[in-house]
Amino acid sequence: MKASMFKTSLLALAVVGLLTGCSLDGDDGADGSQGPQGEAGPVGADGQDATRGIELAVIGRASLEAEGAAEIVQYDVASGMVYVTNSDSNTVALVDISDLSDAPLDSPITDLNLTVGSEVTLPTEVDGVALDGLTSIALSGDLLAVAVPADAKADNGFVLFYTGVSASAPTLLKAVEVGNLPDMVTFTPDGSKVLVANEGEPGGDYTVDPEGSVAVIDVTDGVPADEATLLDFTDFNGQKAELMAMGMHFPNPAGRTINGVTITTSVAQDLEPEYITASNEMAYVTLQENNGVAVIDLNTMTMDIVGLGFKNWAGLNIDVQEDGEVSFGQYEGLYGVYMPDTIAMFSWKGADFLLTANEGDAREYFISEDMSETDCTAAGGQDWDDRECLAYTEEVKIKALDAEPGSALEMLQMNGEADDLRVTNALGDADGNGLYDAAYSYGARSFTIWDQNGLVVFDSGDDFERITASLYGSAFNNGDDENEGDSRSENKGPEPEALTVGQVGERTYAFIGLERMGGIFVYDITNPYDASFVEYINNRDVTEGLVVGDAIGDLAPESLLFVAADESPTGAPALIVGNEVSGTVAVYSITQK
Repeated sequence: MKASMFKTSLLALAVVGLLTGCSLDGDDGADGSQGPQGEAGPVGADGQDATRGIELAVIGRASLEAEGAAEIVQYDVASGMVYVTNSDSNTVALVDISDLSDAPLDSPITDLNLTVGSEVTLPTEVDGVALDGLTSIALSGDLLAVAVPADAKADNGFVLFYTGVSASAPTLLKAVEVGNLPDMVTFTPDGSKVLVANEGEPGGDYTVDPEGSVAVIDVTDGVPADEATLLDFTDFNGQKAELMAMGMHFPNPAGRTINGVTITTSVAQDLEPEYITASNEMAYVTLQENNGVAVIDLNTMTMDIVGLGFKNWAGLNIDVQEDGEVSFGQYEGLYGVYMPDTIAMFSWKGADFLLTANEGDAREYFISEDMSETDCTAAGGQDWDDRECLAYTEEVKIKALDAEPGSALEMLQMNGEADDLRVTNALGDADGNGLYDAAYSYGARSFTIWDQNGLVVFDSGDDFERITASLYGSAFNNGDDENEGDSRSENKGPEPEALTVGQVGERTYAFIGLERMGGIFVYDITNPYDASFVEYINNRDVTEGLVVGDAIGDLAPESLLFVAADESPTGAPALIVGNEVSGTVAVYSITQK
């Protein structure tokens, strides 16, 4: 049986071999002739030119004829009216831009092609409470909201509501009491809530120090509620150490006796809400003097606080000398405290990102501006000069700090270049022994993009100073009311203050206004992790020695408002700017390159 199987296997192998040999390929034949060419396909559509950013041009200007007047701007699409705060006359002015064209002005520094029309005159008291001057306005639908503090430091302020915006004839609807010193007001995007930052600043001698807070006013069918919900910070009174560990800042004269009162300051008193940006669900509030952001869930009315930490200037260029020159240096042991003013938000891939204009702000309060030195000392003043009695400030020059031996600050002082830079004496002495390891200056001379965890995604670094120095030379770091080049380097430099976000085509841009140097920086932030500089424009004559009254252009942009193409009178995107010191409103066209 086995032999038979073996023979069968041999036979099978032979057959396979024969079949295999039969399957070998022969040589290829010659190629055939080429067939006729087929018909051409249809012509494709022209490709689009690559977008290379945007450019701005001044197409409209109006003057309120008063310095310090045009601080906050808002725009009503239905009527084509720009609403502008006029702190000089305590009114809200209306400027018609409905017929504005996109033609740039021939002489944008001096031309005025827009006029101020009617004005909304505000009441001087509400329910027997005397009112101070307005601080902020906001528009939504047919409602105008005006934030007005009380005249007395201890009293709460109000939000005044007006209807008739779409008809350009606002009439007072009601006044809603909010917290102390309402400094900024805004609507949620859907108009269902009004949010108010109540700064609660102390009085001049610090003996009255109200708590800061955020007010929330519901709006139903276009009618605001009669009462506000007040969110305060008392829950954080026992968390000062934890907040400081996050990079927050609590400078105050606690423990001193001023005008016979021993000063005690809680966290709730020390926190001072400055500016608000909001979605329909969340609100983010800058706590400028404290270097933090309050995060509010508008559904649960709960609040958290995020400290922003500090910017390390090592490896970056900064001018810290007012020597009439561009004098950049890089310094170990020098940090910036972000202390943002304006905050804005945008979304990327469904997540919220925040933008801050990192202005910086020192605390400085006076007992009196006309007091003898003897009386100042008796009142417990911190310092006296030329009849001004200082109650409290944390601001000093670097050379006034006592450095820890062997520290980075000691080396910085030995270098000497930063001696006159203004810094806070409330930071840098980590162990509390009276000796400082590092110096912390006000602001970051930049804008920053943050993620929802409070982490830095992008910071413009030293761009603002480097670019303005490249364009203006020693005329950079100028003042906001007089042309004196390099006059702000020892303080906060260009002072970025105003900020807004807008979409042009498929790209998202950040617009940042410099309070001192003036002008608008533009960055492409479509991808926040790949943000880049796009443009800088400054509608200002910087001729040395000229002052605001010499018609030198737009000074101190305090507020920026982006207008989308479908809401703009020209059919193209626009930027409306309130310039506080010059008292002017400027409208910029935005064109894709």
